[in-house]
Amino acid sequence: MNSTIENFKKYKPLLFELVSRDLKTKYRRSVLGVLWTVLNPLGMMLVMTVVFSTVFRQNIENFPVYLMCGQLVFNFFNEASNMAMTSILGNASLIKKVYVPKYLFPLSRVCSSLVNMLTSFIALIIVIIVTRTPVTWTIITAVFPVLYVSMFAFGVGLVLATAVVTFRDLQHLYGVVITAWLYLTPIFYPISMLPESIGRLIKLNPITSFVELLRYAVLYDSLAPLKYHAYSIAWCVLVVGFGLYIFNKKQDNFILKL
Repeated sequence: MNSTIENFKKYKPLLFELVSRDLKTKYRRSVLGVLWTVLNPLGMMLVMTVVFSTVFRQNIENFPVYLMCGQLVFNFFNEASNMAMTSILGNASLIKKVYVPKYLFPLSRVCSSLVNMLTSFIALIIVIIVTRTPVTWTIITAVFPVLYVSMFAFGVGLVLATAVVTFRDLQHLYGVVITAWLYLTPIFYPISMLPESIGRLIKLNPITSFVELLRYAVLYDSLAPLKYHAYSIAWCVLVVGFGLYIFNKKQDNFILKL
């Protein structure tokens, strides 16, 4: 454990450089640059609010904020896991030349996506102001779902990064998986409108807990039940533990398949 911590401290500057590179690459030659991280969720929120608010008007109070909370969490997970998946392949030339702790590559992708998510919170603040949503002290608990989804995305990213080195088609298959995952997450619909059997399945989805935790922090004006935290922590520990195990077991063979 001590050697791992010392190793991380040694290469921490590299992690910052990788995150900086990812952010610069994403917004290179973009006129609006990082402003897109605010405009994109706002634009999607407006479109989806127009489409779905009529359908769910009687079921969901303050639909724009409800929707935005779900969007921020899921978009972050989607971006972080996709970027982490290709992190080893994308850094093949560096991996072949020098020794670098390989877990830094998926970790850097998650961190750069986290920066984008935190910037996207400006869009949520704008929606809160426009809709005159009351802001209470519970908003500080928003740090928990952000932490949980970051850990979960890192764990999933480790598994995907390991698998895609061998199975390149996973990059295309994962697009189908993430689309299905989107509709299995209550982002633009309430669980109460679903049949009980399907509702139980939706509640098993770990991202559902992350989304609900953020809504409790921002929208519901009350502390989230402890069961949401317990369920989220259990998933994070399980997925990160499994991801690290698989990644460490296979990482020595990466260079043979890159």
